[in-house]
Amino acid sequence: MTTGSDYFDLRTAPLRIGTVTLMVRDLQRAAEFYRKIIGLTQIETGADRVVLGIGSDPLVILAGDPRLTPRDPRQAGLFHTAFLLPRRADLGRWLAHAARSGIKLEGASDHIVSEALYLSDPEGNGIEVYADRPASSWQAPAGKLRMATDPLDLQDLLRSAGTTRWEGFPRHGAIGHVHLQLGDTEAGDRFYRDILGFDISARYPGASFYGSGGYHHQLAGNVWNSRGAGRRPEGMAGLAEIRIIARDGGRVSEIVGRAEAAEIAMHRDGETPILSDPWGTSLALTAADRA
Repeated sequence: MTTGSDYFDLRTAPLRIGTVTLMVRDLQRAAEFYRKIIGLTQIETGADRVVLGIGSDPLVILAGDPRLTPRDPRQAGLFHTAFLLPRRADLGRWLAHAARSGIKLEGASDHIVSEALYLSDPEGNGIEVYADRPASSWQAPAGKLRMATDPLDLQDLLRSAGTTRWEGFPRHGAIGHVHLQLGDTEAGDRFYRDILGFDISARYPGASFYGSGGYHHQLAGNVWNSRGAGRRPEGMAGLAEIRIIARDGGRVSEIVGRAEAAEIAMHRDGETPILSDPWGTSLALTAADRA
């Protein structure tokens, strides 16, 4: 995660992203992509599961099953997993690495809050690789947030790396946010704001951005490809679970209480409560001292 006094430190937020679990049809191919292209370290490996991250800290869990049906981009689920790099120079290094590796980018945007590059993994799961700008450049009084989608100067970004080269995902990187495909943004707001407790930090046509602790967004949801979608079919490749890390156990208890009052689908994996959003995406809740 970003470091330095003028950059947002995700560890201070009441809620942040821990890990993302993806169901994939070709486990080895997907794992190789996240190692070689994103630069993650393989932490655990098994016949049907690979865990990747930074050092010993997991970020992405791949669950492999060749019997899965291919991901349908019109269904609710994942829009992209966003990997946050500590500094702009890191993003410049990654851009040069992607070019050398023959990776085709699907987009590049200046969002004011950040500079972002977009691509997909071999199974069509969206990915964003980004670096934040200093928080003082995008935070505004009364909680208002300045965001946009403007062209990104790729040549200037490359120059920021100087002569240094990409050497894998940096130690202080993180999953900064996860952007979801929803069937309806109002239903998304009722779940992610009213139950989980995120703030709505910004809105685009057909999209809501959910922040915690003043960050521009730890989650987002849109209906650009999935308007009207219901629960994602069982046995389909794609997003399985997002683990959300709460700053303390009291916040987890508050979320569970709101979910129970609203009769939200929930079960437990040991002591970990796991909620289901209206489209079948699982959200596992962990307190920071248990993450």
